[in-house]
Amino acid sequence: MTNSVVLASSSPRRKQLLEWAEIPFEIVVEPVEETFPPDLEPADAAQHIALKKAKAVQPLLPAEKIIIAADTMVVLDRTIIGKPKDKNDAVEILMNLQGRVHQVITGVAILKGDQQILFADITEVTFNPLTKEALVFYVEKYKPYDKAGAYAIQEWIGVVGIKKINGDFYNVMGLPVSRLVAALKNI
Repeated sequence: MTNSVVLASSSPRRKQLLEWAEIPFEIVVEPVEETFPPDLEPADAAQHIALKKAKAVQPLLPAEKIIIAADTMVVLDRTIIGKPKDKNDAVEILMNLQGRVHQVITGVAILKGDQQILFADITEVTFNPLTKEALVFYVEKYKPYDKAGAYAIQEWIGVVGIKKINGDFYNVMGLPVSRLVAALKNI
C-alpha cells in the first residue's frame, strides 16, 4: 500500500488518525459543495458527501491510487447539525447538546479505479450538563467553527464534558479507523 493511498481531506484530525494507523498516504483535495438530496437519511447523506469528495479527486490521480474520503455529521433528534456559523451559533449548538444523547455519523468512501466501498459508522455521544460560561470559554479558546456539532472530542470539552460514548471514539474525531483499515483489505 506504500504511496498508493490518497486522503481526500484537509482535516488535521483525519491526517493524524491515518498517521497513527501508520498508513502511508498523501493528501489531495478538491473543493466540493457539501450538499445532498433532502430525502436522504443522515448516514446516507454522510456517505453521499464522502463519495463526492473522493470522486472530485479521482480524475487527478492514476487509477491504481486508493482514495479515502470522509464526511462527519452530528445528528440530534434526527436533525443534522452542521458547522457553526459564528460564536453565538457554536454556543447555541452546544447548549442544545448538553445532557442529551446525539449521534456522530461519519460516512466513508474508498475508491480505486472502478472499485468502490461506502460505509457509515455511528457513535452515540452523551454530554454532561455544562454551564453556558463553560461553553463560551470552550468556543472562545478552541474556536470549533470547522467542526460539525461545534466540538472536538479530543479537546477540553471532550475531556470534561462527555459523560459517555457508545461506539468508536475515533469516529467522533472524524474517521472510524479500525473499520477503515478492515475495508482497505477488500479493495
